[in-house]
Amino acid sequence: MTKTEDGLKEAFAGESQARNKYEAYSRKAEKDGYTQIAKLFKAASEAERVHAKNHFENLDKIQETKENLKDAIEGEKFEHEDMYPEFVEAAKEENEDSALESFMYAMEVEKIHETLYKEALESVQNDEDLEETDIYVCQICGNTVFDEPPAACPICGYPKDEFKKVE
Repeated sequence: MTKTEDGLKEAFAGESQARNKYEAYSRKAEKDGYTQIAKLFKAASEAERVHAKNHFENLDKIQETKENLKDAIEGEKFEHEDMYPEFVEAAKEENEDSALESFMYAMEVEKIHETLYKEALESVQNDEDLEETDIYVCQICGNTVFDEPPAACPICGYPKDEFKKVE
């Protein structure tokens, strides 16, 4: 790997983290009554998204949809089988209940994502798209469901109104 490739990978990771961090800062500033500061954080978050997109595209990692789905399946599987179990154990040992909950939610949802990506891959292999339907994401745990959200999220237990429709 070249130094440029290393730089692109590091920059992509850093810009991706900054984007999410600034989104969180924007929500907090809004909650605290600082609407213009919230807007500034939101603008910076969008700029970081553009940077991350540009870096990722320069890595030539975007393939055909079938290959992208295979990559996503591998990533989700790694996360729920290897990465999160280690994090869960560490959080248990260190009595970090909030982090434990966050890791558990993510681990369970990554299993769902792997399944959804496998279904999508099967569709692509048959030269078909997925059936058109609404998709919702739980804003507490990230659970992803098709059609209608359940009365209560099966992962975190929060009510239906915590699900946001993906546009």
